[in-house]
Amino acid sequence: MRQYAALQEKSLYIAAGHSDTDPGAVGHGHTEADIVLEFRDLLADYLRRRVIFDKDGAPGQNLPLREAIGAAKAHDLAVEFHCNAFTDPAATGVETLSHRQHYPLGNALCQAIADTLGIANRGAKGEASGQHSRLAFIAQGGGLIVELFFITNKSDLAKYIANRRRVVAAVGDVLVAAVCQGEAPTAYAA
Repeated sequence: MRQYAALQEKSLYIAAGHSDTDPGAVGHGHTEADIVLEFRDLLADYLRRRVIFDKDGAPGQNLPLREAIGAAKAHDLAVEFHCNAFTDPAATGVETLSHRQHYPLGNALCQAIADTLGIANRGAKGEASGQHSRLAFIAQGGGLIVELFFITNKSDLAKYIANRRRVVAAVGDVLVAAVCQGEAPTAYAA
């Protein structure tokens, strides 16, 4: 039985921004695809008993961008997960990219992840701040992209690997609050 489904008033869609056909950034022996596919699947497991939601692809797969945009449009809230990357290995932190109406949720997600991992909170930003080819997920699909951490930062990556289930729970709790009646997405408590 789903814990909050009776209170749910918005539809939710979660997606991995990369897959084996488009592995994304690489850092310290890990691909962005490996991380975000696992994260999406762990998050689906976490959400399954709490709310009703849809996700892209089977385990280990994501949808092509055109299909992901269509799925995002069909839901009240659509969130796609990525890892950030930069040439400076000291770049750190979590950020979200979205339209302005999703900034409160983006900030709540950033705070939850930053608190859990002990990394910088880079905050909620507009889509022009990002470097991903899947920004159409925002522009055309109305979704929100979460850059979980910098895969090119050895410390960010190590903190994520050691605490990924805690990050899943923190993100899951924020998303449940965002889609359920009477819950405020800005009310994350560490």
